[in-house]
This record gives sequence, structure tokens and C-alpha cells, in this order.
Amino acid sequence: MKLTTRSEYALLALIYMARQQTDGYISVQKIAEAQEIPAKFLEQILLALRRAAYLRSSKGKRGGFRLARSPQEITLAEIVRLFDGALAPTESVSKHFYGPTPVEKEPRLLGVLREMRDYIATRMESTVLSDVM
Repeated sequence: MKLTTRSEYALLALIYMARQQTDGYISVQKIAEAQEIPAKFLEQILLALRRAAYLRSSKGKRGGFRLARSPQEITLAEIVRLFDGALAPTESVSKHFYGPTPVEKEPRLLGVLREMRDYIATRMESTVLSDVM
């Protein structure tokens, strides 16, 4: 598993918003500046998070984004899967995104890759935003 820039920026933005927990909305520009993320790219990421119901948004002068769920309810695994798909090192050992791959010819190698998948998935599924704030 390798995180893409999209999932890294999504996690950075969510952590920033979780730290700013207020009743108001936070502008894309404020998040972009604080986390050093290109604003246009961040806007696309935040819209994807809104469509997936992790964020709420509001338009206007005081508009922006805020968390739709508590930081204790959003796991790292959810966000990474949203942007990057499988947490597994190869599709042939993925629980959610299975697909045949050449390594299936070697059962012992497949076993090692499953162990890696299990460790990563367990760790990411048990880690929530509030744990890394």
C-alpha cells in the first residue's frame, strides 16, 4: 500500500478541521494555507469528502467546510480507501478490492502479503482522527 497525495492531503485537511472544532465553517483557503496544500487541489478533495458524507459545506462569506462526523468516528482506513482503494499490497489479497494477480501462483508469498494486509488494515481501522490530532 502506498498513499497518494490525494489521501495524504485529505488526512491533513481532516486533522486540521478536527483541531479547529467550532460551530462555524473553515474556508478552503485557510485550510490550504495552514497545511500548505494547493487550494484548487484541496477543493476537489474536500468536495469528494463532502460527497462521501465526511464533511458539510456552506456557501457565502462565512462558508467553507466542517466535519460532518466526530473525529472519534472517522478512521484512517475509511479515508485512505476513499481515495486510494485497497489497503492491501496487491489486489489478490484485498478483502474489498480483490482482483487476480500473478503472485497468486506462490501460496507462501500470498500468505506473507495477507499478513501485511491484515496488519495495515487492523492498524488503520483502529486509528481514528482524534488519535492523530
